[in-house]
Amino acid sequence: MTEPKTSNAAEESQNEVLSAQELEEVAQDSHSQSKGHEGTKKRRVVVAEDESVNRMDLVAMLEDNGYEVVGEAANGEEAVELTRKLRPDVVCMDVKMPRMNGITAAGIICDENIAPVVMLTAFSQADLVKQAIGAGAMAYVTKPYEVSKLLPAIEVAYGRFAEINDLLDSVERNEEELQETQDKLKATEEQLRKTEETLEERKLVDRAKGLLMDRANFSEQGAFRWIQKTSMDQRIPKRRLAQAIIDKYSDAPSERDED
Repeated sequence: MTEPKTSNAAEESQNEVLSAQELEEVAQDSHSQSKGHEGTKKRRVVVAEDESVNRMDLVAMLEDNGYEVVGEAANGEEAVELTRKLRPDVVCMDVKMPRMNGITAAGIICDENIAPVVMLTAFSQADLVKQAIGAGAMAYVTKPYEVSKLLPAIEVAYGRFAEINDLLDSVERNEEELQETQDKLKATEEQLRKTEETLEERKLVDRAKGLLMDRANFSEQGAFRWIQKTSMDQRIPKRRLAQAIIDKYSDAPSERDED
């Protein structure tokens, strides 16, 4: 089925997704990139178009230019299923399709971050362009398909998708590094707290030991053993026992352990 040429307004709408500069830059090397050098893997594409003739033309155009069409869908539901299953490099998606339209299907694919989507349509309404962008489409091409527009759009979408995922990976790595740093800081703070408590306990035990030596005629070794044994037998923390000894024998008031 032959479709009418789109107006200039359609091309202006398309530029909301792809700038003229991007199209010009990518057009220069998209053909060579798609075919690639010897040993380079071809871009894998899923094509979603409900009109069989248009779909055949699109598949032929892509294959003639070095792309590998790995799946063909006639509606949005099939497009989502094939994309989930095949994990292509790019999805070329018609806007108007039965059962599930292309914008809805593109939204699902983009939300799941499976592949970049290039929207295809014969319609030039600005609201469709906005909806496509809102759904996550990374490029937009109007019918009839032209190699000079389609291939650059595919390469731009592929490049943008890669950049976004690199950014997401970088953010994830940074978050993981931040979490590791926070965990280490927390562990260090906990170790510092325990060290401070240990030092405070030693100070109290030394003071209590001295008071036992002065007031109860204990030897230094005997005072320490008594504190240690009493703490174990009575299940009283050394710090609390030492504070009790200080409170009992010290002439001057002392700070009580908050514990």
